[in-house]
Order: sequence, then structure tokens, then C-alpha cells
Amino acid sequence: MSQPLLLEIGCEELPSSSLEQLGRALHEQIIRQLADKGLSHGNSQWFAAPRRLAVLVEELVEKAADESKEALGPPVAQARDDDGNWSRAAQGFAAKLGCTPEELEVIDTPKGQRLGMNQTIAGAKTSECLSAIVNDAVAALPIAKRMRWGASRMEFVRPVHWIVLMYGSESGFGDVLSIASGNTSRGHRFHAPDEISFESASDYETVMRDAWVIADFQERCDLIRNQVETAADALGGKALVDSNLLGEVASLVEWPVALAGSFDTAFLEVPPEALISSMQSHQKYFPVVDANEKLMPNFVTVSNIESRDPSQVVAGNERVIRPRLADAAFFYEQDRQSTLASRVPRLGAVVFQKQLGSLLDKTQRVQRLAGELAELTGADRIQAERAAELCKADLVSDMVLEFGDMQGIAGAYYARNDGEETAVADAIAQHYWPTQAGSDLPVGGVAVAVALADRLDTLIGIFGIGQPPTGSKDPFALRRASIAVLRVIIEKQLNLDLRDCLNMAVEGFAEGVIADGTSDTVFDYMLDRLPALYENDAIAIEVFRAVRGSGSSRPADFDRRVRAVKAFGERPEAEALAAANKRVSNILAKATDFDNSAGVSTDLLKEANELSLHSAVSSAAEDNVSALARADYSGALTRLAALREPVDAFFDEVMVNAEDPALKANRLALLATLREQFMLIADISQLAGVKSE
Repeated sequence: MSQPLLLEIGCEELPSSSLEQLGRALHEQIIRQLADKGLSHGNSQWFAAPRRLAVLVEELVEKAADESKEALGPPVAQARDDDGNWSRAAQGFAAKLGCTPEELEVIDTPKGQRLGMNQTIAGAKTSECLSAIVNDAVAALPIAKRMRWGASRMEFVRPVHWIVLMYGSESGFGDVLSIASGNTSRGHRFHAPDEISFESASDYETVMRDAWVIADFQERCDLIRNQVETAADALGGKALVDSNLLGEVASLVEWPVALAGSFDTAFLEVPPEALISSMQSHQKYFPVVDANEKLMPNFVTVSNIESRDPSQVVAGNERVIRPRLADAAFFYEQDRQSTLASRVPRLGAVVFQKQLGSLLDKTQRVQRLAGELAELTGADRIQAERAAELCKADLVSDMVLEFGDMQGIAGAYYARNDGEETAVADAIAQHYWPTQAGSDLPVGGVAVAVALADRLDTLIGIFGIGQPPTGSKDPFALRRASIAVLRVIIEKQLNLDLRDCLNMAVEGFAEGVIADGTSDTVFDYMLDRLPALYENDAIAIEVFRAVRGSGSSRPADFDRRVRAVKAFGERPEAEALAAANKRVSNILAKATDFDNSAGVSTDLLKEANELSLHSAVSSAAEDNVSALARADYSGALTRLAALREPVDAFFDEVMVNAEDPALKANRLALLATLREQFMLIADISQLAGVKSE
């Protein structure tokens, strides 16, 4: 027999920032606890709304299956003493099992006969362990800061007011969080404030909906999205539905009702990003744009009630948004009274990092580095230095102090207002790009130079003072900075040497600030982030390791090698050649007295198969000179793939460790030459044993 299980924890409004995480975690913990008890079940679902977390498990068995367990004791030969009495070992073993020695059995084992007993361990009964399962699951939730309420010593993220715990139609399975569980809940705080009850666990969603609560988190998200888009469409526009904001709004309402409002068109003179920031961050509104992506004087808000007079709700929201937009307009007007350049000295009062100085110090370092990078990438050095000089100035503007997500964006507007060149203004906004995984890269060469310089300076500085990321702690977002630098260089196909760039960044710091070897440490750290970029392309870690062995320090070149090695790994010759390279590596590693300075002597090539291999390697090497010069690694590996047959024949027929020392050394030199040709591209021995999908 099986029945559905329902758990609902009813409490005061939960933090919107962690509601979805808590809902998922509670579900995960309940399922884990059931598995630990051996209680099988059908499908399961989690629910999360502002005043509740819930889990519904279908077809949960009434009892776990019994287990058979064989308990083994002492060998039969040690079971009795010389007088035929039970030994202490036998008596102790029997006492442990709760029986007498006479009840024990003789069991044959690979190590001989032993005393023992076949036991049947009764499976856990669902009704008897529900309270413990739920309490253990709640205790394991990832709650950063728990709180107590009333006289209770229990802790949860918010004060708990009721617990629903039902198995089928039964309830009353003990206390959870020191609150007696039952089958009564609460509906919507305003539309259905009275107690509601469930006749069966399977009735949960239906009863909740009747009580004006959409309990399913994803359903609320979909409902909100549809309502908001419909409301915006009625205005002749399109709603900007940010996924993070959508999740936050869904965490604030139980019965969503989307309503459209408007604001004074005069506010459209303010940068639209500031208005959008105010609407999204402060008011949790969805902005509306027209067919040309231009901001309209409208917004869509999501109410938690179905009002008898929606116009009053809209009017209230319009009154609330007006002063927020007025603030943005005021800050924008005030900031434009001073040039962006005049704000740069004020950065000296803002600490970037105690040991690394102020934001002004950082700006000066970035300015120098951006200029050097601009020359290396073909961008305008003067523009890059000017953009770097101004790129942090808006951090001390009123606009950014009020709307943090306007950094860079506000600076670009102010730079244009001051008459700065377009490339400079664009670079101020774009030097923060990419802002997250997969987002846009800086477009112009000037913006690229500043974006790289800013991040390289931070990486060298923070690593240089001994504060690299540890575990989950990365306060300066160095992981994200590393991936951003790599993405920019690779996707823009910049011929930059990462080691050289890091060494250039080190030169910007005062002597003694940066620890010796920092650039090497940062280089290794950054390259170790590369596999994360290749996950979506199904590139095996062994391919990355193969290219890492080549010593390439130019990310764009590194990427070309990775793509070529991945394609090579899919060839039929790859497995044999990878194994051969691994064998060659092992042979050369063991030949500690081998000196390859003399190279291969053709006079000492005696056997047909070594002559054939030497000829094939020499021919491939000659053909690959121009290919490698063009970084045509795919073409070069295609030529090297033709070496499979002569390599196999060499190992089948030729004795490398010949008795003649000169012959042995010459054959080792031939193998070293073979390996060198592959190592000009990658260490393909890393692919040995890796099957291509």
C-alpha cells in the first residue's frame, strides 16, 4: 500500500531572495531522508510561496522492505573451551544479538565455519518516522541566519505558525519545530485569512488555489510573465522581464495580479538605464519599451491582491514611483554640473584595497597598462589612456551612489555630455563587460584595452598581496575576471601573450608590493579557468591538458590548438598515436643518460622500419613548417596522423634498447624527434585511453 505525503511549513513572510532555494532544498532533504529510511515513492514536487514551504510526495510506501542480514561471530573451533562449555567469545557474540549461544547457527564461509545468525531487520514504518524525517530535513536546510520567536528555543528562517504533515488522509504525526503537526493551513492573508483543512494530502494544490494561493513557484513565475506581457502588449509595447526580477516578484506574491501604470514623460530625459534601475531594483516594476526598444512612460506592477478597484492600486504605485524617478532626474542634472574629469581626484579618498591604495592609484595603473595594451592590439593609445583615466570617475557621482548598477553607464553619459570622444565614452561603459557568463564583450579596441587592463591589474594586485580566492570566497570576483579576460582575448582573436600582459601589470605597482612569482601564479590560475569555457562544447579535460603541455601562453592560440586537438581526437589514428606518444614519453623519461643534442644520425639507421619512420617524420616536419607559422594546427595534425603506420611498424619490429649504445641513442633521438613534432602543437599522450564520443 502507498499513500501521498504532504508537508507544509507555514510561517511569516519568507525572504524573497532565498525562497526558491529554500523550497528546492526542503524537497531535496525530504527525499534524501526518505531514501535513508529505505522508503520508496513515486513522483515528488516542491512548493514555495511567501508564507509557506511545502513538499508533496506521491505513492510513498507504508513500510520499507525488510532486510536480511547475516551476522558472523567467532570460528566454530573457538566457540567452546576444552570442557565443551561455550567460550567467552561465543557468549559475548550471542549476547550482542540478544539470543543464547544455543540459538546460533554454524555458517560456512570462505575462511571456514563460524558461528552466526541470519537476521531479518524490519523495515521502517512511514507513520512512525515522519516527524523525525521532517525535523532532520528542516535542520539541514541552508539557512544563513536562523531566528527564534516567542519563548521557543526552536530556530527557523522566520517564525513558524503552523505545520501540515499528512500521510494520505491521516495527520497528527508528532511535533515539527516544536509545533504540533496537523491538517490545517492558512490561505491568502487577505482573501482567505481563516483556517483551511485538507481531507487528503493529494488535495493540496486544489485547496490552496481555492484559498487564493498559487503554491507552485514555477506556475506563479509563468503566470506573472504572461500577465505582465499581456499588460504591456495592451499598451502597445513590450515588457522587459528580467529573470531575476521575475523570480523575486514571484517570491513576494501568492495571488499575482499584473497592473499597468504610467509616469510623466518628462522623466524620459533621464538616461533610460537609470529609470529602469529605479523601477526594477527599488519598486520591483517591469519597464515597458516600444518596438524600437525605446523606454515608454509606462510600467507593469504585480499586486498580491485582486482589488475591487484596481485603479486605486495603480494610482498608489504611480505616486510611489514618482519621487524615485524624480531622484534619478535630480542626480542626473546635478552630476552634469561637473565634468567627469573633475571627479577623478576624488577617487583618491576611496580605498580600493588597503595594501594596494585608493581607486585613484588603481586608475593610474590601469591608465598606463591600457595604453600599452592598446598599442599591442592596434587601438588608439591616447584614447585608451583617456578612457582608463575616466572609467572609475562616476563611482563618486550622485547617480552611482544611489543606483549602483549605473556604474560605467552613468560615466558614459557624462563623458558624452563633456564632449569626450565617442570611443572614450563607449569604453567607460563597456570596460565592465562582460558582466556575467555569456554576456556581451566590449566592442571597440579602446574598450577592450581598458577592460583587460582593469581586470589584469586587479588579478595581479590581489594575488600579489597573498589574498587569492579560497573555497567559495572570492570578494574581488577574480574567477569571473579571469574568465572575462580569456573570453575577450579568445573571442576577439587578439594575439596577446598572457604572461607578457601579466608582467606588464606587475610593473605598474610600487616595488615590494607584489610578491615574487605572482605573474606565474596568476597565469596558472587563469588557465585553470579555461575548462569552464569549454564545457558547452563538450571538450574533454584531457584535450585541455594536452594543449597545456605545449606551453602555449597566448589564449587565442591556445584555443586554436584545443579545437584542433579535439578534431584530431575524433580521427581513427588518434588513439594509437596517443598511446605511442605516451610510450615514447615513458621511454625517454627512463633514459636519464640520454643526450639529444646530436640529433638523429642517418648513418646509424639500420633497419627498414626505422628508416621509414625517420623519412615520414622528416617529411611531416618539413611540410608543417608553414602550417605552424600560420597556426594551422588542424592541418599540421592531419599530416602527423599519417605517421600512425610507420610508428606502429617501428615499435613492432625495432628494438629501441639495443645493445649497441650508439644505436640505442640514435633510436632514442628518433623517438624524441617524433615527440617534438607533436609537442609543437600539444602533448597528445594525454589523450591515451580517452575514447571520443
